[in-house]
Formats: sequence, structure tokens, C-alpha cells
Amino acid sequence: MRSFLKFFLASFVALIVFSIISFFFMLMLLARLGAGAREKVVVGPNAVVVVDLSQQFHELRTDDPFRNLLGGGAGNVPGLFDAVRIIREAATDGNVKGIYIKADGNGNGYAASEELRRALVAFRKSGKFVYAYADGLSQNAFYVASAAGKIYVHPKGAVDFTGFSLTTTYIKGLLEKLDIEPQIFYNGKFKSATEPLREYKMSDANRVQTTSFLNELYGDFLVRISEARKIDTATLHRYANEAQILEPSDAERLKLIDGLRYDDQVMDEIKRSLSIGGDESVNFISLNKYAVANRLYEGYSGNIALIYAQGEIRSGSDIDDAIAGDDYVKMIRDARQDKSIRAIVFRVNSPGGSALASESIWRELTLARKSKPVIVSMGDYAASGGYYISCMADSIFAEHNTLTGSIGVFTILPNMKGFFNNKLGITFDGVKTGEYADAGSTARPLTDKEKMLIQRGVDSIYATFKQRVVDGRKLSAAVVDSISQGRVWTGSQAKQLGLVDRLGGVQDAVDCAARMANIPEVELVTYPRPKDTMEKLVKLFGQEMKASFMKEELGEDYRIFETIKKVRAMQGEAQARLPYEMVID
Repeated sequence: MRSFLKFFLASFVALIVFSIISFFFMLMLLARLGAGAREKVVVGPNAVVVVDLSQQFHELRTDDPFRNLLGGGAGNVPGLFDAVRIIREAATDGNVKGIYIKADGNGNGYAASEELRRALVAFRKSGKFVYAYADGLSQNAFYVASAAGKIYVHPKGAVDFTGFSLTTTYIKGLLEKLDIEPQIFYNGKFKSATEPLREYKMSDANRVQTTSFLNELYGDFLVRISEARKIDTATLHRYANEAQILEPSDAERLKLIDGLRYDDQVMDEIKRSLSIGGDESVNFISLNKYAVANRLYEGYSGNIALIYAQGEIRSGSDIDDAIAGDDYVKMIRDARQDKSIRAIVFRVNSPGGSALASESIWRELTLARKSKPVIVSMGDYAASGGYYISCMADSIFAEHNTLTGSIGVFTILPNMKGFFNNKLGITFDGVKTGEYADAGSTARPLTDKEKMLIQRGVDSIYATFKQRVVDGRKLSAAVVDSISQGRVWTGSQAKQLGLVDRLGGVQDAVDCAARMANIPEVELVTYPRPKDTMEKLVKLFGQEMKASFMKEELGEDYRIFETIKKVRAMQGEAQARLPYEMVID
């Protein structure tokens, strides 16, 4: 008893101390937030805008108060379209003399990188300087940095110029060791989303489609570098194939970069461009601070609704980093019923997900289109479910290197009987009132008849998906069937096939919406709305702690853990999503 009281009192005291510390910590956070809100940002003369490519520019700007407080501003990152508009504004700002690209890595996909790159190319036409610098220059960072007038790399750094590769993790062997049978149903010979669960390596069909779009992406990469560096694409391809760039000095010699410099030498060159002394500091300003100083972020009213849809499509509401079906139906309905909103631009950056949620979003957008123009702008991905929610638009814009299509459906129902029985020693028994009352239970395999019924359901959803494309794109059923089958296409390929109307970015889609709705002066209102700061703090703190712990424990296996987690989220519901997690190196 005495031991229990001692333990209880110790725990109670620890709880009180933790509560007091947490209270003062929250007060400190609120004080910092208040100070940040009152801080006035001024651009000032001789300003140089910093574009840090290591930041991931999500569709909607990131306002992470927790990371911002602990990381000195790293939590405030403009959205991709915000960044593009900031660069465009800076080109006409007399206070801004140039742009400095920090090119150590690139946290963005190739379509997002294309939007940034295009904005930087346009900025240079103003006559202002653009410098890019990196300790190590990766290929996707080089893609954007090639827009600079001068590209410098650390003398002892690195330049990657070896070509593209895409590697997929297959876990069929792991499932077999665990005695788990992934019962998979799909339609579309290229619909390879479930291949990591049912194969040890790529199928022939998947290899064909992956080779096709990877070569398209790489070809686009070579064209952009060729235009910037004045080197023909065949020569660039030879440099990569023959591994001619082993050291930064090789890249300098072959004119891929302009020189080898240490950071202080680049700073000195920027100062000379600004005509300031060597002891003076450069007036660097981040994209976010420039936007705040010039009030470039949208307000809460406007005549064109810009709705950002980023992440997997999921059923339900209030799901972080996902397109929650219920939330987006309400968002689109609000924009549809708002008389002051005369057009909708729907920005899609999604590999797909729930077929049911995709259908619900498609329905609401179809209703919106009856009363006002609906224009879709595609980001890095608008595939499978991402294409499902796009196909009804009046006009669809994509980048050359957008990945889209993947018109197909699948579902997964794992049979865990062997795992429970043989690995854990758990068995199951019960009664039921109907033959199919326990259909889909993970405790037993499906019967042949149940498999037939589930496949019939998948086939029905696939037929509906194709019909949505037929109706939305005004293509024949035969044509849609030939370009469907779950196959992934690049934006350029999709335009040739009629799945996309034009190549361009968000601004092109906004301009199209303005023309269709006859709007002389555009005022954008964005969705989703920002969440309450305190709600963010509490939620983000928990997420950061959980993710940090898992990454520390699993190390390089964290990606496999994420894959398994996503598979669990997909089970039992028909899915329209990309083949796998695509990481192009």
C-alpha cells in the first residue's frame, strides 16, 4: 500500500509539474505569435528576393506556427501560385534588384518546378539579375536553377546529371512471410496500384507505361536545360549516359554551370551587382515576407473561387493533408451558391483515392458548372481519382510534366486468417444469419462467389468512371476505353489524346475563367480557409512528436511503414488512384 501511495504521489506531482510547464510554454507561444502578428515587414531598397527550393511549395500556403516558432520562420511558406505571383510582382518592384535561388535540393515535383521556373524566366526579362547557388545540385533543383543568369556550385560540392530513375518497393514477399493474402480486384491492364502487393517486380504493362512517361519527363527536362544552357539535347543526353559529370569542375568545363564558388564569393558578386560595399549586408527577403509586406495574399471575398485540392481523396471530413470528400462537397457548394463568385478554378494535385468520394466531388462540380464556368488546373498529379474530379470541367489545363489519366479502379480485402492463426495463435468462430453477412471479414478468405460479386462491383465503378470521361471530354466510348485501362499519361500526352485542353499553369486557368465569366478585374478568394492558430498548434505538436518518434525508430524503413499504412487506409473501399508512390530521382 505504501509503495502504491508513493507511486501515486510521484505521478501526481509529475502531472502537476508537466501541466505548469505546458501552461507557461503555451503562454510563451502565444506571446511569440502576438509579436509576430504585430511585426511590420518592409521590403526596403536594394532588396534581393530569396527562393529556397528546399521548401516544398504546397498548393495552399503553409502557416505552421509550431515549426515557425521553433525554426525561425521556416513554418511560413507561400503556396505555389503565391510564389509565382510574388516573383511576378517583384519583377516590377523598384526596390527589388534581383533574385537569389538557394538550390540545395528541391522539395517540389516537376510540374510545380515548371511553374516556378517559368516565373523566374519571366522575371529575368525585366533586366534584373538571378543567381543560383548550391553546395550539391540535384537534377530537379538544376531544372529550376537553369532559369538563373548565373549558376554556381561549391568547389567541393556535387552536381547530379545522370538521368531519371523510378524505383518501386514491392512487399509481396513480406506479406507472404506474415501469412497475409491481399485479395485484390481491379479493372484496367495498366492499373498497377496493387502491384507492390501482388508482384515481386514490375509487370510488362507497367514497365511499358512507366518507361513511356519517364522518358517524356526526361525529354522535357533535357529540352529546358538545352534552352537555358545553349547545349543540344543529344549532347546533354550523352553527358548523362557516359557519366561525364563526376565532379563540379566537370559541370563547369561542360558549361552546365557558370563557375565554382564558395558562399562568400557569391555574396560578393551579388554585392557588386547591387553596387554596395563589401562590409554591407545584402537586403535578402524571403518570399513569404515579401508577400506580407505587399499584401499579396487573398482576402475572404472575390469574384473567382480558387479551390485547392491537394493530397489523396478520402471519404469523410477534417482529414489532414487529404481531399476530404465531405469538406470539398461543402466548399464547392458554397462557391456555387455564392452569387458574388462568378467562376471556379479547381486546382487538382492528387494521385486519387476513394472512388465514392471522387464521385461526390464530381457531382458537386457538375452542378456548379451549370451556373458558372469551372476550370481545372492540374499540378504534379491529377491521376485516377484526381482525373475523375477533373473530367467534367469546361476547360482543363496541365503542365507538360503533369502525370494524369490512370483511369481505372481497384479494391483490396486482405485475408488475415493465416497471420492470426499461425503467427499469433488467434482463431475465430461465430454464427451468421445470411450467407454474406460476414463477407469482407479479414478473419477468413473470400469464397469464389464473393470474389465474383466484388469484381462485379469494381467493374461497375470502372464503367461509371469511363462514362464520366466520355460525357465530360466529349469523346467516344471506344476512344476512352483505349486510353483508359489505368494507364498514366504526361500532360503533353494527355493533350494529344483529348484528356487535357491546354498546357499551362494556375494563372492560365484563372485568365481562362475570367474570359469565360467576362470578368475585367479578377479578385481571387481561396479555399480551404485557414484553420484557427491555437487548433493548429495543438494538432501540429502531436503530429510532430509522433512522426519524429516513428522516423527515429524506423530510419530508412519509415517509407515502407508509410506504404503499409496507406494500404490499410485503402482496404475495403473501391479506389481510383495512381499505381504507387512515385519518387523520381
